[in-house]
Amino acid sequence: MLLDTNIVIHACQPGGAWLDPWTTHPDAAIASVTRIEALGFAGISPEEETSILAFVNACPAYALDDEVIEQAIRLRQQKKMKLGDAIIAATAVAYNIPLVTRNEDDFRHIPGLDLKNPFASSP
Repeated sequence: MLLDTNIVIHACQPGGAWLDPWTTHPDAAIASVTRIEALGFAGISPEEETSILAFVNACPAYALDDEVIEQAIRLRQQKKMKLGDAIIAATAVAYNIPLVTRNEDDFRHIPGLDLKNPFASSP
């Protein structure tokens, strides 16, 4: 399963351990762009950076290969999407894996994309 950036960020915050069944699952992985999105925001605290960096370094990552690039292009041609979201969705589609996200509305329009939202039934 592919973890969206918002899942990684929430999991790395205090109280995020409830996401462990998703983030520590043997099939859990991230798209390469997730590292950029999660670590590349202005105002990241040293503690946040340390936590997120440890997570992304330990998590398998799908590369931004030609198949993902072509799929991301097609997705952006079909509907306006942020580049990061398009790459993440394209990765899930290209590898035929579920996307774990809190932001279902960003991806709901993509046919065949299996969305999982741990926040829909959060504690």
